[in-house]
Amino acid sequence: MNAPFQARAGLRDPFTAFVCDDATADMLRPVAVEHGWSPEKVNKGGLRNAVQSLSVSASPNILFVDLSESADPLNDINALAEVCEPGTIVIAAGTVNDVRLYRDLVASGIHDYLLKPFTVDQLRDTFAHAQMILSGPRGEAQADKPHVMAAVIGVRGGVGASTLATSLAWLLGEKAHRSTALLDLDVHFGTGALALDLEPGRGLTDAIENPSRIDGLFIERAMVRANEHLSVLSAEAPIHQPLVTDGSAFFQLQEEMRNAFESTVLDLPRQMLIQHPHLVHDAHVAVVVAELTLAATRDTIRVLAWLKSNAPQTKVIVVANGVPSGGALEISRKDFEQSIERAVDIVFPFDGKIAAQAAKLGKPMAEVATGKLAGPFSSLSNMVLSHASDEGAAAAEAKAPAAAKSLVNNLKSMLSKPKEKAAA
Repeated sequence: MNAPFQARAGLRDPFTAFVCDDATADMLRPVAVEHGWSPEKVNKGGLRNAVQSLSVSASPNILFVDLSESADPLNDINALAEVCEPGTIVIAAGTVNDVRLYRDLVASGIHDYLLKPFTVDQLRDTFAHAQMILSGPRGEAQADKPHVMAAVIGVRGGVGASTLATSLAWLLGEKAHRSTALLDLDVHFGTGALALDLEPGRGLTDAIENPSRIDGLFIERAMVRANEHLSVLSAEAPIHQPLVTDGSAFFQLQEEMRNAFESTVLDLPRQMLIQHPHLVHDAHVAVVVAELTLAATRDTIRVLAWLKSNAPQTKVIVVANGVPSGGALEISRKDFEQSIERAVDIVFPFDGKIAAQAAKLGKPMAEVATGKLAGPFSSLSNMVLSHASDEGAAAAEAKAPAAAKSLVNNLKSMLSKPKEKAAA
């Protein structure tokens, strides 16, 4: 229960309690008010009521449960864990004075166990420590790591955009230590989950069919966890089932992922640019993936022109993927760059052995890449983070209040006057 999902604290109620007696409720309510929590969140019913309630609603950041009426506290806590989302800090209270029970409860995910009767000061100290956990390292990490959104766009089918999107998401999670979401928007033929040896689930199709359901709780339950830092939202919708959408679901998904994760990677099929152009409006970086062929050259020119017109604020990284080392190219890199009127940022050499190994192991190529292939993956991750931080700094400067700029100018003027008098 205490394992962090990296969800933002604002997506849940800050506090809920389920107690067995009036004395405990009367002690909890004023302490809750001291922390700015609603006293109405102190409910009667104990652990059984907690399990029933949380099975149909989102878990709070801090949950207080009374085990006084539980005949088997450890077993009942395990039942609570099944309906409690990761990241919830659970504080239990009970009448059983047993060190072994305390250790077993803590091992099962409980933050603390208070032996009844406890004092108000004990309650305050426990809540203070729980809040410190919520707002401490995780909150600082979020402040130090503003959200990064990267859209990976293949100019043609088969250029390896999905492979690079999966690897980029893995790199942002494992190497940059960011909580990362991979959103695979190829609803019928997406390979985001497949490349990581995961079952895609119905999360993405449910979101498209019912956009009103999308909220923080939906994101937590729909995302498929690949590892501690990476979660995936993908789909394998039946090919006889067209999904009609106005794009509002995709926009809402982006909003919720921005709140819940430190990085988002969009695997964006090129046809989505035509149908839902708003998808790249909030992207800090667009990774345009091409191959050195005549058709890919033509389509790269068109995609770059589209991005320049529709998303001028988005930094663009051009990637040449699957470039053979023998020099048997349909079009040379020099001719390709002259045609698109800009340089290629990163070249990924073709390596069939690494691609096959990654597919067999169910791992992203970046994880198994060695030699000449490892460098471009590292460069891609670093370039995405660099471009995103540059854009964030520019945005912050653009949003600087006029009053603050005026104050700086006045201060400079005041500092320059003594020098003028001294010169006179």
